[in-house]
Amino acid sequence: MNTNEPTFHRAFGTYGIYYNEGKLLVIHKQGGPYTYRYDLPGGSLEDFETLPDALDREFQEETGLTVRSKQLLGTFEFFLQSDWHRASHLHHIGVFFRVLEAIGERSVPKTFDGQDSTGSSWVSRTDVEASNASPLVLKAFDYLKNPETDKLTRVQDWIVRQEAIPCTGM
Repeated sequence: MNTNEPTFHRAFGTYGIYYNEGKLLVIHKQGGPYTYRYDLPGGSLEDFETLPDALDREFQEETGLTVRSKQLLGTFEFFLQSDWHRASHLHHIGVFFRVLEAIGERSVPKTFDGQDSTGSSWVSRTDVEASNASPLVLKAFDYLKNPETDKLTRVQDWIVRQEAIPCTGM
């Protein structure tokens, strides 16, 4: 096998865009390709779980909030050239929902094996950039500005952070 050939890892999940008073609710990621960056609340599905149910569960686990109302926005794809998960490329497929209403108090995420969020915060568009946010967060802001935005994003030379960098709210 030629080690210069591209290898792929495919990830699939459901994610919530909760936008209120000019700010987006994000989580503080501590695992995966978006480690030490802001990311959208959400993640992978469990066995026999529907997309809306997965969003509700992940949102509650990562933020403490309970989703009361949501709207399906569609499927967004991200191709990242990276060295994450022993692959040269990541194909991340995300089904995005607009969270219209959530109740409860934001809290520290539930602790369990596999939890990769350490908290959540509200950020404005001026708070985020590629160095401190996942492509999903950047795409969410693009979508909020223009719902006709391209649902495909390609990122060259994505760096998986090995340590935290100073950024607002983390």
